[in-house]
Amino acid sequence: MGNILIVDDDAQLRHSFEKLLLAEGHDVRTCPTGEAGLEVFRNELPDLVIMDVRLPGMDGLETFRHMHEIQPKAPVIVMTAYGNTDTAIEATKMGAYDYVLKPFDIPEMLATIDKALEAGRFMRSRVEIDVIPEKDSTQAIFGRSRAMQEVFKQIGRVASTGATILIRGESGTGKELVARAIYQHSVRADKPFLVINCVAIPETLLESELFGYEKGAFTGAVNRRMGKIEQANGGTVFLDEIGDMPFSIQAKILRLLQEKSIERLGGRSPIPVDVRVIAATNRDLETALAEGRFREDLYYRLKVVTLQLPPLRERKGDIPMLADYFLKRHAREMAIDSPGITEEAKNVMESYSWPGNVRELGNTMQKALIFSRGAPISGEEISQAIRVETTDIDFNKGSEDESIRQWIRRALVGGGGEKIFGDIIDHFARMLMTEALTLTAGNRSQAAKLLGLSRPTLLAKIEKYGIKIETAVRD
Repeated sequence: MGNILIVDDDAQLRHSFEKLLLAEGHDVRTCPTGEAGLEVFRNELPDLVIMDVRLPGMDGLETFRHMHEIQPKAPVIVMTAYGNTDTAIEATKMGAYDYVLKPFDIPEMLATIDKALEAGRFMRSRVEIDVIPEKDSTQAIFGRSRAMQEVFKQIGRVASTGATILIRGESGTGKELVARAIYQHSVRADKPFLVINCVAIPETLLESELFGYEKGAFTGAVNRRMGKIEQANGGTVFLDEIGDMPFSIQAKILRLLQEKSIERLGGRSPIPVDVRVIAATNRDLETALAEGRFREDLYYRLKVVTLQLPPLRERKGDIPMLADYFLKRHAREMAIDSPGITEEAKNVMESYSWPGNVRELGNTMQKALIFSRGAPISGEEISQAIRVETTDIDFNKGSEDESIRQWIRRALVGGGGEKIFGDIIDHFARMLMTEALTLTAGNRSQAAKLLGLSRPTLLAKIEKYGIKIETAVRD
């Protein structure tokens, strides 16, 4: 939810807009003129401004120009009638987040508002690096492991350059936070920062979202529209999940990197743009290259500077610090005191492999806090929270760990044969039971409950797979 300022001389529209946004949970202020809107903006610094281009007295462009001088990171959505798209595009070139044509579709407008508020939060919310965050900090990247210290050094080295950066790492390792930290420490920190998730946007819409389109480019293109890359001119674009970008669009990203220009859909002339590109992926790009799913020339353009984020299992010494941070953060959000963490709980966390990495740890601490009843978080509560987190994974939507899929692919290519299916199933069954027994310190009854097996079935599988339990608890 956010604080939204509406500037429009149409009293009926202001009233309807205010009623709509209040129902969505936003705080809303309205003004009939640019002068009044500028005064409210200067005093209150709202999270988002929605403003008509044509206003009595000071017009929309002049009002926006003054607002932009006061707070360049405040997103502004400009509204215009059908005959004024050129003026709206000019506002976007000046740094407006987007423009909307009147009359607008309410669900689409609400979606644009949500995206603008999120973009504003990304630009304003500072990411703490390599420190114990202040008590009011909500975004931080920290750790004392050697791997994370190297990441901090790399952020410092590349932030002030204009180099294209590729951030690699498993899901949940903090790639977006690192991208934002680079942006916030760059010379473009007072310019736009736009996030584009190459997976979340359908392939049929991604190209027009990125590059925009000209009037008549396709059915329904009744007006010219700027894409996100053009809107971010002078700033930074973060292309998340670029490993999943459709092959057909990769050539246009390559052109952006090589020639600093784009073409709108249906356009015939190149449009110069000055944006820094930061990309991220959890995919194995080398395999995608070999399989013809990713362009080799784009691959080398992207990896001018590569930052590799370590998985949490390779920085286990940071887990207690991270757990304490998330516990205090969620306790603050829930307006309760942090109950602390038992040593048993820390041991459980350090023995777990964290396939969802830091994101999974944060979710686990939140769930454990909800059910802690004010007492220090116990090992059993962490185990329960991990179990819930694991069952939340949607394996049908590609949430499986990339390294596991690559291991399976190598096993199939390298071996194959009539026994390969059973061998792979046995491998993961053995790993699954070993993790359950490790989490429960060898307690077979508790491990059987975690796995959803009967105790005799678990005992039979322990014997079948020859699993050794060093910390066995006789139960």
